[in-house]
Amino acid sequence: MRLILLGPPGAGKGTQAQHLVAKYGLVQLSTGDMLRAAVKAGTPLGHQVQDIMARGALVPDVVVVAIVEQRIEQPDARKGFILDGFPRTVPQAEALDRMLAKHGLALEAVVELRVDEDALVKRIETRIAEMTARGEALRPDDNPEVLHRRLAAYRSQTAPLIAYYRRHGTLRSVDGMAPIPEVARQVEAVLTEEATAASPERPRSSAKRPGRKRPVAAPIGKKSKRRATGRKSASPSRKAPTRRVKSKAKTKAGSRPKAKAGSGRRRR
Repeated sequence: MRLILLGPPGAGKGTQAQHLVAKYGLVQLSTGDMLRAAVKAGTPLGHQVQDIMARGALVPDVVVVAIVEQRIEQPDARKGFILDGFPRTVPQAEALDRMLAKHGLALEAVVELRVDEDALVKRIETRIAEMTARGEALRPDDNPEVLHRRLAAYRSQTAPLIAYYRRHGTLRSVDGMAPIPEVARQVEAVLTEEATAASPERPRSSAKRPGRKRPVAAPIGKKSKRRATGRKSASPSRKAPTRRVKSKAKTKAGSRPKAKAGSGRRRR
């Protein structure tokens, strides 16, 4: 199972991804985590992106795709994965499709969490108020102003992915404003539907379909009528051989036929 969760910041993608990881044993692939892990491990790609990340610049698409490619080749990702934070743009989505095709893979579903942005901002404000009342530390993005900027970036860069995946027939949408358990149920229903559609076809039954009859040829002449009634008849392409029978003279019972004159010796 290979899928992408799409939706604006605060739509609940992380929460649903964790639920799918726990339920299906999938791997959640975060490009940010993978890049930081590559830098920490000192891999060639890690050295390549270390300076880029230190400057706060965007990592080139080709590098991000290479990081994802290395990660999906790991044994724990063979069962399936959820892409988190990637792709963000249509060019990234196109690069991802090419990379997956090279490995004989494809996305099974792209699930969009539809949300109302105004309601989303109110949700964030409510969460901030509740966390402040409990004395909990706020995250840097728990700020309505920051959220507005992230929503603007999402609309300009990531939202076009919805149209891209809709054209490819892989987009499925669920109501992201529903309660978390209901959103999870909708996502599971989408994945079940996709898994059923991707399963191999059942073997066809050898029984005849109802309502279908073999075509019957129109009768041709008397021979065809005889064939239809079950009486034996000669094949129309082969004529029965005719025999010439010599007529014999009728003889009385117990009498012998007269011998022809001069035909043999007399009996004594």
